[in-house]
Amino acid sequence: MLYALIPLLPLMAFIVLSFAGHVLKERAHLIAVPAVWLSFLLSVVAFSEVADGRVLEIPLYTWAASGDLTIRLGLYVDQLTAAMLLLVTIVSGLVHVYTIGYMHGEPGYARFFANIALFTFSMLMLVMSDNFLQLFVFWEAVGLCSYLLIGHWYDRHTARAAATKAFIVNRVGDFGFLLGVLLVFVVFGTLQYQPVFAEAAGKAGAVIDVLGAFGGGWEVSAMTLICLLLFVGAVGKSAQVPLHVWLPDAMEGPTPISALIHAATMVTAGVFMVARLAPLYNVSPEAMAVVAVVGGATMFVGATIALTQNDIKRVVAYSTVSQLGYMMMACGLGGYVAGIYHLLTHGAFKALLFLGCGSVILAVHHEQDMRRMGGLKDKMPVTYWTFIIGSLALAGFPLTAGFFSKDELLLAAWNAGALGQILAVAGILTAGLTAFYSFRLVFVAFWGESRVDPHHAEHVREQPLVVTAPLVALAVLSIATGYLGIPEFLQQAFPGGEGGGHHGAAATGIMLAATLAGVLGIAAAYVVYVKSPDYPDRLMNRWQALYRGSLNKWYVDEAYDKAFVNPTFTLADRLWKKVDVAVIDNAVNGVARGFAWWGWMARLIQTGETQNYALSMTMGAVIILTAYLIF
Repeated sequence: MLYALIPLLPLMAFIVLSFAGHVLKERAHLIAVPAVWLSFLLSVVAFSEVADGRVLEIPLYTWAASGDLTIRLGLYVDQLTAAMLLLVTIVSGLVHVYTIGYMHGEPGYARFFANIALFTFSMLMLVMSDNFLQLFVFWEAVGLCSYLLIGHWYDRHTARAAATKAFIVNRVGDFGFLLGVLLVFVVFGTLQYQPVFAEAAGKAGAVIDVLGAFGGGWEVSAMTLICLLLFVGAVGKSAQVPLHVWLPDAMEGPTPISALIHAATMVTAGVFMVARLAPLYNVSPEAMAVVAVVGGATMFVGATIALTQNDIKRVVAYSTVSQLGYMMMACGLGGYVAGIYHLLTHGAFKALLFLGCGSVILAVHHEQDMRRMGGLKDKMPVTYWTFIIGSLALAGFPLTAGFFSKDELLLAAWNAGALGQILAVAGILTAGLTAFYSFRLVFVAFWGESRVDPHHAEHVREQPLVVTAPLVALAVLSIATGYLGIPEFLQQAFPGGEGGGHHGAAATGIMLAATLAGVLGIAAAYVVYVKSPDYPDRLMNRWQALYRGSLNKWYVDEAYDKAFVNPTFTLADRLWKKVDVAVIDNAVNGVARGFAWWGWMARLIQTGETQNYALSMTMGAVIILTAYLIF
């Protein structure tokens, strides 16, 4: 039961801050920060206990039981869970510390800490779940926390719109996810992981008539349908094409949340889910092919959009979309170890890049357009050098963690057959684009002459230790995680999957090709943005259509507006006039008018004068007597 404290400590911090935040105010971090670091220490203990291959199953309590359905709360810790626990608690702990400096003096300081504590609890419960229903509940909980944190500055229209967009887009994916969970119960009669995993291979031939309620006739593989429905949820949560549109807009939230939720933890929930349910996906080659292709498309699309963005956080956000595509592609090709390995290393260097962006934004008085930056490397040396390390890791430069994990990932793809080799080549090309846009950001924001607003230029300086210390810690992790033998540790959670070897001609070729692509990308960015700063303008003129397409995110948002948003508003407006006003309002108002008319009629009779009542009684008696005599 000791390990139940891992998620419960952040929950207790949330409860305390919810009731006492208005009293603690600027001291709210004194509750939240210790809670998450204690969770980290317990996660280390859990990690050490499963390091030898053991699995911890901790039933907590049974909530309800009805027929074959038992709803219980329990914890499941294996090598995959232990690695995720360390990622969540380390990144969350560093973000908590960073937030002390970043959010100092901001309104809602205690509320912010309460919400990130609630998010940390929800994410920890998600990765420790031992059944599908618990997974779904906390899947929704992290979505709720995302909505609250993106909209933290709720007085800003852009923040409210971004929070709403994230919530709605994720509901699209979560609807499919819920259907998948229900179908798991229909097919297996249980929602517990272990019985489902044990029976998965035996259900390979099971079919479901999806049109059974309408007369039948369309039978599909039950396992394929389950996997695809669950993957729909991952498409929304992990920002895969075509539901990737919410993630860049989520940058409207405070930068610490961009690092915690939208780079290192929540958006990786979809990748974690696919890896956790590997026994199901392994039974359906069709579903795995869909996962791989969607991941490959996301990888490439995200990179092409990041090439032209000017908002410093949006460049990193689209980079996240692209890297999530890498992870999903690997999982779809059976390389679960490689996908999760990249998830872990990516969590370190992407959190570093987001927090580095926040440090820059603070220094230039909350400016986010990198065209209004420049010349920052000498004034902000700690931020600059840690940002360089994060960018090198993102580009997969040798000796960084990103080099090892991306190499592992591309090799796993290459070894997965024809489809894998096509996607591996696309991954190598995308690695070149990644290196280009990541160092475009470095050269434009940190190099050259200062383009900072003159009113703020003289105040640009390095941030205090509470901001820079997390950057240094994440920079160390962005290198060190490549040397910790993570693939071999994770291999125990995926027996029979892709391993962690770097041997043979294919491995050497992949490593050299990916490294060359990265070096060429960095060199191209240097030539274009340092040696020939007028070159981008010439490129824009020559390739204007492609440039505008990339700058406008390939017009996916506009397509959604035309296909869904505008017709919905139009339909709602017409229905409001024809149904709400003409039918519902008139029906309600008609009842009110009817009672008013009856009241008016009653007032004509109830005059309050005795002689009128006597006359009415006499007339009534005459009418009754006349009717009696006639009939």
